[in-house]
This record gives sequence, structure tokens and C-alpha cells, in this order.
Amino acid sequence: MKTVRQVLLSGLPVMLALLSACRNKPAGGQTDTYTSGVIVIAADESFRPIVQEEIDVFEGLFPLAGIVPRYVTEVEAVNLLLKDSLRLAVTSRRLTSGEMNSFNSRKFFPQEIKIATDGLALIAHKDNPDTLITVNEIRSILTGEITRWKELYPDSELKGINLVFDNKNSSTVRFAVDSICKGVPLSSRVKALKTNREVIDYVARTPDAIGIIGVNWLSDRNDSTGLSFSREIRVMSVSAAGKATPENSYKPYQAYLFYGNYPLTRSIYALLNDPRSALPWGFASFLASDRGQRIILKSGLVPATQPVRVVNVKDE
Repeated sequence: MKTVRQVLLSGLPVMLALLSACRNKPAGGQTDTYTSGVIVIAADESFRPIVQEEIDVFEGLFPLAGIVPRYVTEVEAVNLLLKDSLRLAVTSRRLTSGEMNSFNSRKFFPQEIKIATDGLALIAHKDNPDTLITVNEIRSILTGEITRWKELYPDSELKGINLVFDNKNSSTVRFAVDSICKGVPLSSRVKALKTNREVIDYVARTPDAIGIIGVNWLSDRNDSTGLSFSREIRVMSVSAAGKATPENSYKPYQAYLFYGNYPLTRSIYALLNDPRSALPWGFASFLASDRGQRIILKSGLVPATQPVRVVNVKDE
């Protein structure tokens, strides 16, 4: 007998077509329940590793449930939710007052559930020895005031700084503009690729590059302590002070995210518009449950409700 996952893999195009055809049917035409059925959800691509891990465990616990993820930009995820194309989106922001009013005008009352605290990591080529940087210096690179490595590190043998993001409509870019640059536009020198994986690959082969990606793309899944990052690149240490030193600079380890030492943090939310309390509610509740939060804890992010065990480590 085929499992739900086998059916999903073999019949995904047909399934998506059926979901699209049923989109405008009344709620009574939806057949999913709290723990069964098939739904499509949207998730910011920067959260792909952790969302996929949550889906795998949820489907293992509830074999009659199928979660079909669409990993898209944050802008697209919210737009799909607003258009009633799906009932659950995972993003790094809450709904704006205008978006909430749009739902309310149609007699919908969406819920916003915080599930984790994430960090934005700065990554450099593995052979680059210069990995201390301040938030002010990051801002100056993003706005084009600093363009060369020697402006950061006088002894550097590298030339122009090559900074890359995942996608121009991603939550990473929004965070950079809103929280780091305080609304100042990004320099035309800043490049946007498509995915976090592409950013990692680009930095791994480009000596003068700096990449900005979600922390959960870096965690070594074989390290249960969450203290190891991918060996393909080097993770930079970031300081909120005026001058970066080894003593005041931090990498995005879980404890530093938890205590607020690492300055580039953001929240992760499950945005839910499911008045029937069916499968979207079931999966969102799982994300916030003890089991779902323990998965987040193991990923290196900070769960919204699960206690975090802090250990002392000596950085490299």
C-alpha cells in the first residue's frame, strides 16, 4: 500500500491542480481535518531546512496527513495567504495592520504564532582570515560607503567586497533595509541570487565575497550540540560596538541568539488563516508543541517556548 508521502511524490502535479480547483469552494468542500488530508503551505525559503524537518516528523506521526510546502520569498508567501491560495505561511514577520484589515473585511481573523528566534549569519570564504565585523560596518557595505576589504582590514590582500543575498524579495533583504540600514536603500553593488544554498555555494568559491543567509542553513545536523557550522565557509563574528574585537564579537550560536549578544536576530512566525481549525491548525499547533519546539532546539535556533540549555564553549 502506498504511503501518503509516496502518493505526494508520484502525484504532486495532479494534487496541486485539484487544490487549485477547490480553492474557491466553500469551507464545507474542504476535506482535511486536524491530523489528516493534504494541504499546501508557504514558507520563506530561508527557513527551508527547519520547516522541512518539521514536516517530515509531523507526517511520520500522522501518516494520513500530507503537507506540501512551497518555498518562496517572504513577499510571495504573504501574498498567497492574502489571496486565500493557502491557509498557513511561515515568515519572519507579523501581518501589517493593512493586511490584517484585509482579512477582517472578509470576516477572517488570522492568528500569528511565534515559533522561534532566528539569526542572520554573515559568511565569508573559508580561507579569509578577516572575520570580525561591526553592525555599522555591515551597514556601510550595504549602502555602498565601504566597497573594499582594505577599508575594513588594512592588511587584507583582497580587493572589492562582493556582498550577496538570497533574493531581492526575501525576508533577509527586508531585514537588511529595515533593521540594519534603517530605511536607506541598498547599494547597486549588492547582488541578489535566488536561494540561500546558492549564496553558500557562491561564497565557497569566491574569496572576496560576503554572504548573508539564515542561520538554520549553516547548522551541522550531525552535531547534537548545535555548536558546529558548515565547513564549506567561515562564519563571521559580529559586534554591536564601535570597533569589533574578539571579546565583543559573537557568532550566531544558539546561546548568543537567546541572550541577545548576537545583534542580527529576528523572529519566525506561523501566520494562520484557518477558520475550520483543520490541518493548517494541526501543523501550526505541532510547530508550537513540545515535539515541534524540540526540533527547533536541535536545529540551532531558539524555540519560542522550549527551555534552552546553555553551555560554555571556546570559539575558534
